[in-house]
Amino acid sequence: MKVIGVRFKSSGRIYYFDPLDYEFNEGDGVIVETARGQEFGEVAQTAIEVEDTMIVSPLKPVVRPATEQDAVMREQNSAKEGDAFRICQQKIEQHKLDMRLVSAEYSFNGSKLIFYFTADERVDFRELVKDLASQFRTRIELRQIGVRDEAKMLGGLGPCGRPVCCKTFLRDFHPVSIKMAKEQNLALSPTKISGLCGRLMCCLQYEQACYEEMKRKMPRTGREIQTPDGVGMVVENNVITEKTKVRLSLPDGTIEVREFHYTMLAKPGEPLPVPKNEPKAEAVQQEKEAEKSVAAQKPATEKKRRRRGGRGKSGNRGNGGGAQGGAKSGGDNAQKQQNGSPNQRSQRPKQPHNAEKRPQKEPGVQQQKPSGGTGGNSGTKNSGNYKRRRGGANRPKSGSPQTGKPEQKG
Repeated sequence: MKVIGVRFKSSGRIYYFDPLDYEFNEGDGVIVETARGQEFGEVAQTAIEVEDTMIVSPLKPVVRPATEQDAVMREQNSAKEGDAFRICQQKIEQHKLDMRLVSAEYSFNGSKLIFYFTADERVDFRELVKDLASQFRTRIELRQIGVRDEAKMLGGLGPCGRPVCCKTFLRDFHPVSIKMAKEQNLALSPTKISGLCGRLMCCLQYEQACYEEMKRKMPRTGREIQTPDGVGMVVENNVITEKTKVRLSLPDGTIEVREFHYTMLAKPGEPLPVPKNEPKAEAVQQEKEAEKSVAAQKPATEKKRRRRGGRGKSGNRGNGGGAQGGAKSGGDNAQKQQNGSPNQRSQRPKQPHNAEKRPQKEPGVQQQKPSGGTGGNSGTKNSGNYKRRRGGANRPKSGSPQTGKPEQKG
């Protein structure tokens, strides 16, 4: 069966009617029959198919689509509602009634005038009704409403800075209790959890189902729980972050409060649950290990490079191994070689001598043979007993040390 949704006020409930054979679009005006007579409404929901079991009988049909004359009559009634409100306010002050007038509303055909008011107690307004009937010459009805209905009619801005929910989109009022504020860990100050109407804010009910579901999943406060760091006591649950604070007794005797996700906890004696993202955690761990290995290799490479570049431009290496070391006495160098100095040249592999690379003897210079000993590094560049080796070190061919400068003939 087809039905359409009709709304009579901008923030009112939606009522369903039988569209008959008419085709309506959203926002079109219609004339329908209600308990208060014929009313002008707007289509809030186009025709939809519903089952007969979901329809509350009797389902009243649409009288006819609204015409331009109907729209003009509605505007005229809206203009007269302001004057009726001011006159009724004056009459209330004259009769000294403890009531607050909220709004005035004319029916579609103007046969009834309804006044909405709020009051803390029951009010005897019989004399007021007589004065209003003689003033407007029509049927008068005074209807008492609650403070929430008053906020829905008047509207306003809530504590969040936006228009109140009851004025914008709420169709019905759902029950809200102080228990919801306690479960959501809100401050129980009336000024912080109350709306414009003075009652608990309707938005407390929006997230209540989520809090109840998480309360069933998370451990209760004051219970023992098994954590990855041991058994502890539950201190607090945070539904928004889905984490639980646990007080642990560490092996060194200290007490510490740590925070865990509720999926990482288990009852004492039960195994801890395995996280679903374990493969991802392993991949992250492997990546970290790879970065550590690269970082460990990098300093060794730099150290090696520094060692290569530390030989110097002059080719000196070791203690007294260069050409300048020839100024030292042969006995000192021989003693270093006998003591097994790590910088001695005897440990390096010997290379075959190349006669072509030997320095030529100068004319008139006689080669002097070493007098003995285990070897020395003293000598001059012009001596024929030395050859140029890698690293700038000059060594004698024989093991006897040089005693002095070479003698010249004649």
